[in-house]
Amino acid sequence: MIRMRTDFFAESLGMGTSMVVLMPQAAAGIGMEGTDAAAGAAPERGVPVLYLLHGLSDDCTIWERRTSIERYASEKGIAVVMPEVRRSFYTDEAVGEQYWTFVAEELPQLIARTFRVSTAREDTFVAGLSMGGFGAFKLALNHPERFAAAASLSGALDVAALDLDWAGTLGQRVWDGRDTAGTADDLLGLLAASDPAALPALFLDCGTEDQLLDHNRRFLAVADERGVELASRLRPGAHTWEFWDQGIQDVLDWLPLRG
Repeated sequence: MIRMRTDFFAESLGMGTSMVVLMPQAAAGIGMEGTDAAAGAAPERGVPVLYLLHGLSDDCTIWERRTSIERYASEKGIAVVMPEVRRSFYTDEAVGEQYWTFVAEELPQLIARTFRVSTAREDTFVAGLSMGGFGAFKLALNHPERFAAAASLSGALDVAALDLDWAGTLGQRVWDGRDTAGTADDLLGLLAASDPAALPALFLDCGTEDQLLDHNRRFLAVADERGVELASRLRPGAHTWEFWDQGIQDVLDWLPLRG
């Protein structure tokens, strides 16, 4: 894999920010396998891409530092884009920066202009953990036409029910007391109003000892009521990197990658 830590100016944020990008490579070093996908993909198509989102306490490097995502992605021949969004909940903050505009609009345009990745829906995927699981399903439900599949690991899927007393001014900065019902942040409402046939494939994974388990159960209940098919499992585990390291491997196995 080719690994790049990229620093750039984001117009939607009005400041510089960072991302880590992994690109498949045909050649490989000792202990790694090269991928035919890197060499064989048609130039006009590019390689498939996974947008991989971080959690509340993390940054754009965390997936590399806590898992072997580079090795996992290399075996699949898929590019991985890991953007920096700070503690924004992938939202245009009430008092702060426009991170939803950044991740939903500016980032994919920048990636398409800069890297040899496919822009086809069938080659575009998104996943994340905790706050990033919320971000992944937020992108999938608000822009189902862009993604073939989306995965949430231990996702904070019901922001209206979040207890943010411990998080200082985060709630005020992001939402400033705004009711999220009926907005782009209302995942349960978006799911209930969705056309199941138009949605990307969805994967939900959460530990039975996770503090966000009830969020995930509520999402599953709405999906069941609406007739939305999704791959889901509530398995033993907590809000830990041991859980997510296994989870992201399973997500990559589950993605509908074209041969």
